Amino acid sequence: MRNFITVNDVEYALSRGETAICCGVDDVVTAAAKEFAQSKGITIRTGSTPPPAAQQPASSSTGSDRFAPAKPLPSRPVYRGVMSEAEIMRWREEFPILKNCVHAANCSVSAQSLSVRAAVNRYMDNWLTKGMDWDYWMEEIGRAKAEFAKLVGASPDEIFICSSVSDAVASVLSGLDYSGSRKRIVTTEIEFPTVGHVLLASAKRFGFDLRFIPAEGEEISLDAYEKHIDDQTLISFITHVYYRNGFKQDVARIADICHSKGSLVMIDAYQALGTTPIDVKKMHIDILASGCIKYLFGVPGITFVYINKDLATMLNPTITGWFGQVNPFSFEVRKLDYAMNSYRFDTGTPAALTSFAAGAGIKLANDIGQQGISERIDYLSEIALLKADQLGLKCVSPHDVRKKGGTTAIEIEMDSHHMEAILRDRDIIASSRGNVIRIAPHFYTLPHEVEFAFEQIRDIIDHGGH
Repeated sequence: MRNFITVNDVEYALSRGETAICCGVDDVVTAAAKEFAQSKGITIRTGSTPPPAAQQPASSSTGSDRFAPAKPLPSRPVYRGVMSEAEIMRWREEFPILKNCVHAANCSVSAQSLSVRAAVNRYMDNWLTKGMDWDYWMEEIGRAKAEFAKLVGASPDEIFICSSVSDAVASVLSGLDYSGSRKRIVTTEIEFPTVGHVLLASAKRFGFDLRFIPAEGEEISLDAYEKHIDDQTLISFITHVYYRNGFKQDVARIADICHSKGSLVMIDAYQALGTTPIDVKKMHIDILASGCIKYLFGVPGITFVYINKDLATMLNPTITGWFGQVNPFSFEVRKLDYAMNSYRFDTGTPAALTSFAAGAGIKLANDIGQQGISERIDYLSEIALLKADQLGLKCVSPHDVRKKGGTTAIEIEMDSHHMEAILRDRDIIASSRGNVIRIAPHFYTLPHEVEFAFEQIRDIIDHGGH
């Protein structure tokens, strides 16, 4: 009988400490399995008895010497996180691009991992050999939902998938009841623009009054939420981490303020999830949405949305589809029969390929551990703030690490996109937004790489953008 050796088989061998997988002469080894096995030091060979397990040595690579800062911080903060330096170095092997550059644009797109690449190849291999395997694909979509649920402290039946946060906001708006006394929707001036765009486009159609909470500089105080959210507010749309400068809000406190006024709350966690632990139940969050391309190691084109199961059944979205029904395969065109959980917000044919990739990325984040990632990013943020101050750069991010996410933003007078291009030529991947250049390390970023990135920004400014 011919068997298929997949990435799952390689992962199982790793869990047992094995260094080889033995297969029959007629067995087929998928391309993804071969690549993943090679990256993990696993041999796939024909035979019956694997060699004894041996512990793989940790990588001794600490990053290229050319990324060493010219003037290191006189006194670098001490790292005291739960992840050891050796563990971080081993995890770095999962991201090949780190051997060649400083990847500091995780607020935009994270580095590609071998696990995510293998998951994409696993889908492609399955499609190639099976032609159509919807049972397998739907199982993978379910696993992706389960990984996201685990990440945010929810149950899988409270998770639905759409293509973007824009679509998530539109779906929620389509399911709300505007016939009662609450005719106001509140958001803030620091939301990612897409949220404001969807709300502005929907206000006239649904007849609600849209209010923007003004920013105070680059932040918003809790007092402002107390002032602007009132007994007329139906729902409040709030970002967890401000995309421009990394300002991190206390969403648990904000959720309590919303609920004290009778308002629902939806959190855009795109810039936060993967950098800080989130428990939607403990934080009393009604709805939370996040894509995966930033700190969750995923790909564009997919967003996961949590919605409290009790709330979900009270909403009747007009943005729905056949997969939002109790039985998607009943094919009753004249009958609308919403699923009795968050799945009622699912729409048409689900995103199989992106779910493979996203699920692998979220699993990776879960495996590494949110607490360890959060501690590491806070440590790197402290270094970033100190280095920016040492170099006299105009940092517009909060100077209190407790009030910021992974992004440290530098305001510049030159075109930020041009700055981004020059940095890329110097093997530093950064992200531009308006008049700021953003340095956003992940847990895998090394302290001297953070320092080097800021020194290069200083050098480019000093040389007039050259």
